[in-house]
Amino acid sequence: MELDKIDKKLLSLLQIDTKQTTKELSLLLNLSVTAVYERIKKMERLGIIQQYVALLNRSKINKGFVVFCHVKLVQHTREYISDFESEVVKLHEVLECFHVSGDYDYILKICVGNMEEYREFMITKLTTLNHIGSTHSSFMIGEVKNTTVFELA
Repeated sequence: MELDKIDKKLLSLLQIDTKQTTKELSLLLNLSVTAVYERIKKMERLGIIQQYVALLNRSKINKGFVVFCHVKLVQHTREYISDFESEVVKLHEVLECFHVSGDYDYILKICVGNMEEYREFMITKLTTLNHIGSTHSSFMIGEVKNTTVFELA
């Protein structure tokens, strides 16, 4: 589906605040409430809008210690990759996992309360997964940019 200017503006508005009513959106877009509703429903059906979520403040829920853990598997077989991926998605401390090129095979974004929690996570969960050859951890010092908003040109 090719997005028109109104679709892009609607998506921009929803990315900033999804709690806006269709009436509020219709006023901002100069459209009827029904037209806004239909556009949203169409983008949901097409999978452009995947879900609606509440973004939480990590610090307020004791998950402010952010770690980027690089993982290297012992081999790059389909079985090892599949096994690792099916297990890592079960770890609730891992918020994001990317299969990447380069020296390591995966980059994990892990959020816990502090260094002790991270150590416990590494010892009892991550390093118990099959096929991990090595890991390398980097700890967030400060957050420069964190957004979920896509710019739609």
